[in-house]
Amino acid sequence: MRRAIVYIIVILFIPGALSAQTSLNFDDYFVDKTMRLDYFHIGDAKEEWITVDQVYEQGTWAGSQRNLIDNFGNGRYYAKIYDSSSGQLIFSKGFDSYFGEYKTTNQALKGIKRAYHETILIPYPKKNIRFTLEVRNRENILLPLFSQEIDPSSVSIIKENLDKKVKIFEIRKNGSPHEKIDIAFIAEGYTYEEEEKVEADLKRFTEIFFNHEPYRTYKDRFNIYGVFKPSEESGCDEPRPGIFKNTALNATFNSLGSERYLLTEDNRSLRDIAAHVPYDTLFIMINHKRYGGGGIYNLYCTFTVDNQWYEYLFLHEFGHSFAGLADEYYTSSVAYNEFYPRGVEPAEPNITAFLDPKSLKWKDSLTPHIEIPTPWEKEGFDKMDLAYQKIRREINEKIARMKREKAPQAEVEKVEQESDRLSRDHAKKVDDYFSKSRFRDKVGVFEGAGYSAKGLYRPMLDCLMFTKGKKPFCKVCEQAVIRVIKYYSE
Repeated sequence: MRRAIVYIIVILFIPGALSAQTSLNFDDYFVDKTMRLDYFHIGDAKEEWITVDQVYEQGTWAGSQRNLIDNFGNGRYYAKIYDSSSGQLIFSKGFDSYFGEYKTTNQALKGIKRAYHETILIPYPKKNIRFTLEVRNRENILLPLFSQEIDPSSVSIIKENLDKKVKIFEIRKNGSPHEKIDIAFIAEGYTYEEEEKVEADLKRFTEIFFNHEPYRTYKDRFNIYGVFKPSEESGCDEPRPGIFKNTALNATFNSLGSERYLLTEDNRSLRDIAAHVPYDTLFIMINHKRYGGGGIYNLYCTFTVDNQWYEYLFLHEFGHSFAGLADEYYTSSVAYNEFYPRGVEPAEPNITAFLDPKSLKWKDSLTPHIEIPTPWEKEGFDKMDLAYQKIRREINEKIARMKREKAPQAEVEKVEQESDRLSRDHAKKVDDYFSKSRFRDKVGVFEGAGYSAKGLYRPMLDCLMFTKGKKPFCKVCEQAVIRVIKYYSE
């Protein structure tokens, strides 16, 4: 049973809050449970509001009991928890959100308001807290957005039993949730009859994960769970060809208007299912063969399990959601409008506007004597890649049209196979092109990143965050991932 709770939004600054924190003793402020704070995030490109929906008391706290303050400086938003009586900052976490992406779209710029359901997980407080949210302005400065007092002893806090229809697979257990990174794979679009496929896919992607660096080196720092709630139908929604499925999480292609962007807006269902295990981060494993996915920092990542690029897609999207890595590609179409404002340094660790060369994020990793900005063979790459992107868009539109018009399945599959072949051929051409570059395997400042051909730069010629294929993270991205692994597991 869900109880309606009425809250008043209060926006204020807390003058007693300390920005520089000494070491916190977990037991002074928290008990070993999880407080789930659900809220609605409402607005458009110019305005945004927060209103709390529900507060839950749930199971064991999955995070570190030592590292309670997030000092990564990443994410468009920051959740900060203050002890009400002293004003002490006792927990914080940077994150991005679905709404944060929506507000960069053309719809939001036109003033069309949307409401998204969001969640913050915190260790369960012993005493009253002040729950605050901050948002970055166009200059990337964090400003107050929302603040509200929460009483952990309130009778309105929900303590419901979990859904017994959900099945848990314990894939790998290396220790206490407080000292390990707890990953939950949420199975989406699998029917009751497909349980064996769920288990097989869980094992397949766990193996892929631990075969990739730096996860292989730090494999003993992870706990892996699978969580399965059967869907009524197999697959997920595909709005452009008019295909809609009844699934556990209502995941859908065409999110924010981008044909390959695959997300869910059903945050409440996601959190209800995920609550069956302790988790620091979420994979949504979608039972579909078409290429699609997404990753939002400290929210979740999604990926389809049976597309030809499943390995790349899975690891790439997790780079976004786990370590807050930016997309380094810039020729593919996206739904965003000025996702990174010009003249402002992005928060992500792997791209830069290069406004102050002396403060370059990865200056300590630069290849000695390399030219910066690095004069890579950009013109030839752009010509080749833009030509392919044009063909890819045309084929995707053709496939969607054929599905809408109920063309014979064999004909649709023939065009899909041709699309897959072109994708493979293009990826090989890109790899061959980069293999001849004098800047291969060097760390520099390469123009073209973050959906922008000009004005944003990446650390290396190629990377898992740049182009498709079986390839490593660049050195800068790998170090960023390692820092997050250590934060959760030390």
